[in-house]
Amino acid sequence: MNEQAVGSCAGCGIAIQTEDIKKPGYAPASALDRKVVICQRCYRIKHYNEVAPVSMGDDDFLRILDGIGSTQALVVMVVDIFDFQGSWLKGLPRFVGKNPILLVGNKVDLLPRNINLNRVRNWMQHEAKERGLRPEDVVLISAQKGLHIDELLARIGELRKGRDVYIVGVTNVGKSTMINRILHDYGAAELEITTSPFPGTTLDKIEIPLEDGRSIYDTPGIINREQIGHMISPADLRKITPTSRINSKVYQLDPEQTLFLGGLARVDFVRGPRQPLVVYVDNDLYIHRTKLEKAEEVMQKHHGTLLNPPTGEEAVKALPPFAKHSFKIKPTGMTTDIVISGLGWVSLQGKHEANVVVHAPKGVSVGMRKGLI
Repeated sequence: MNEQAVGSCAGCGIAIQTEDIKKPGYAPASALDRKVVICQRCYRIKHYNEVAPVSMGDDDFLRILDGIGSTQALVVMVVDIFDFQGSWLKGLPRFVGKNPILLVGNKVDLLPRNINLNRVRNWMQHEAKERGLRPEDVVLISAQKGLHIDELLARIGELRKGRDVYIVGVTNVGKSTMINRILHDYGAAELEITTSPFPGTTLDKIEIPLEDGRSIYDTPGIINREQIGHMISPADLRKITPTSRINSKVYQLDPEQTLFLGGLARVDFVRGPRQPLVVYVDNDLYIHRTKLEKAEEVMQKHHGTLLNPPTGEEAVKALPPFAKHSFKIKPTGMTTDIVISGLGWVSLQGKHEANVVVHAPKGVSVGMRKGLI
C-alpha cells in the first residue's frame, strides 16, 4: 500500500486548503511539511474528541457515491449488527449498478455471548433479500477488536478479481475503523483514517492504493436521519452507543405496564397475558418500569433527569415530540423484535398474543422484524 495522495486529508479525504479556517479541509501551512497531512478538524477529533460541523449536505455525500455504478468494482457494504435497520443503506442498487456486493456485519462483539453466528449470517441474508439485495456472501467482524478480519480480507481477495474495492455504508457503522484495522495489520498504520462516534466524519472518498495498481476506497457515510443518534447531543450519543457486549434484560410484564428506555423511548405493554419482554440496549442505559396509567406523569416529571438521556432541560426541548407506533404480536411461537433505530430492540417470544405501543421521537424509525436472537 502506498502513501496518501498529496493534497487530501489522510483522515477524512477532503481536499486540504490553507486559506479559510472556517471551511472544510483547512490546515495551517506548517502542517503541509508532515509526512501524513490531516486537516485541523481531524486533528481536533483525534486529539481532543471534539466535533466541528461542516457545510456539507446529504446531496454532497450522495454525489460521491453516485459514480460507483459506472466502475467495475467489488462493493463492500458495512452494516452495524446492533442497529441493522438503522444502518441499512437504502437504494444501494442505484449506486452499485451490476457490481457484486459483499455484506459485512460489524460490531459482532456487542452481541450476547450465547448467540449462534451462523444463525446471524442466515438472518442477515434473509433480511438483505427482503430489502431486494442479494449479496455474494456475508462476513461478520469486529473492526474494534480485530475479529475475523483475515476472513474478510480473504473474501475480498476472492470476490474482487483484480478490481477496485469500494467500502460503503451509513454513518457510524465502523467503515473507517475497519479500514484502519486492515492498514494496521498490513503495516501501513501511518495512513490511519479519522474515526469518531460523530456522524459525517469522513468527508470525501479516501483512496488506499493496492499493490496490483488497484485501490480500496473509503466513502463518506450516508446520514440516515431515522436513527435516534442524530437527534441528541454528542455527549448523549456516547451514552447510548454500546462499547461492550450487550447483556439482555428480561422484564416479566403484566398488561398495562410500561418500560422507559432512558428518556428516549417508552414501551407500553397494553394487552395480552403476562409475558417476558427482553430488552437489548446499552448496558448502562437506565430502564424504568411503571404502570401505564402513570406513564405520562412520570415522563413530565422526570424527563431529562431520572429518565435520561436526553440529559437536562435544554436537551429535552431539542428532542422532537414523541410519536406512537402500535404493534400486534400473534402467537406464532416465533420470536419478534421491535426495533428503535439507533437505540436497540425489545424481543417478544411470540408464545402469546400481545399489543405493544412504542413512543419514540418523531422521525425515528420504529419497526418489527423476525427475531435476531
